[in-house]
Amino acid sequence: MKIAFFEVSESDKEYLARSLSGHQLFFFTEPLSAENALQASLCEIVSVFIYSTINAAVVDQLKNTRCIVTRSTGFDHIDVSVCRTKNIAVLNVPYYGENTVAEHAFALILALSRNVHKSYARGLKEDFSIQGLMGFDLKDKTLGVIGTGHIGLHVIRIAKGFGMHVLAYDIHHDIFLSEILHFKYAPLDQVLTQSDIVTLHVPHNEHTHHLINLENIQKLKRGSLLINTSRGGIVANEALIEALDKHILAGAGLDVIEGEEYIKEEQQCLHEDCGPAHANRIKQNHKLLSRDNVVYTPHIGFYSAEALRRILDTTIQNILYFVAGKIENQV
Repeated sequence: MKIAFFEVSESDKEYLARSLSGHQLFFFTEPLSAENALQASLCEIVSVFIYSTINAAVVDQLKNTRCIVTRSTGFDHIDVSVCRTKNIAVLNVPYYGENTVAEHAFALILALSRNVHKSYARGLKEDFSIQGLMGFDLKDKTLGVIGTGHIGLHVIRIAKGFGMHVLAYDIHHDIFLSEILHFKYAPLDQVLTQSDIVTLHVPHNEHTHHLINLENIQKLKRGSLLINTSRGGIVANEALIEALDKHILAGAGLDVIEGEEYIKEEQQCLHEDCGPAHANRIKQNHKLLSRDNVVYTPHIGFYSAEALRRILDTTIQNILYFVAGKIENQV
């Protein structure tokens, strides 16, 4: 069977080639897009990562494709409804990094709560003073967890190890787990108003887009922190900037940011006309990321050696099952 892989590294290629011997594999380092989709048009299976945009223009070119396998849990980069009309199965990796992303969320929390990033920046300038670097303990603080799926629940487990209280918001309530892990479910507004730190762990879709917005971000507890290791579109940039300007938020830890793709395209936009929307987003991102109370990592919450291996193993399993006539992990 012909299988195309986009957004793959050299180590990915070696591992996939060993595990899928007997199939004809094609590897591409760049994301799949309308501009290069013809390269995969003869392949029955196409595998992508989060920077590939699979819309109607791409799907129309995938004439022989019967299965798209994303090497991620999120699938907001794929127009699933279009794939469905073309009878193309869309598979994902539902579990690979509950602990990985949860640990990264706490890395961001600790960087802010103990001013690790500010201390490091001072040290580079040979300034070792401690003025303005007083932090705060996590013990007895309230953590607001928005989204209690696999990652959210792991965040709660870690929080309990720090001696934190936890309020959680989710449309589904698992009362048994809430009793076992000693946390309480609450309405979104209550989580925002009562939490010292709010951390986001929901998927990005039509229901969660701008879940944190200009209206409800005003309800955050003054001096609180906001952590986002989920998807950038869950938080409106305008709202985040306003909350920081008005000192509603003392800081933000971001592994994702709305319009993060424009950061990667910024150098190209310096030489080409990318349009006012792109230019405005780049300006917003600069305004956010230049602050000393914002810690930003470039979407690496998933990026551990163990998680990457789990992603590849599940992807391989998804492909082998599909080749055998079975469907597993269909979104």
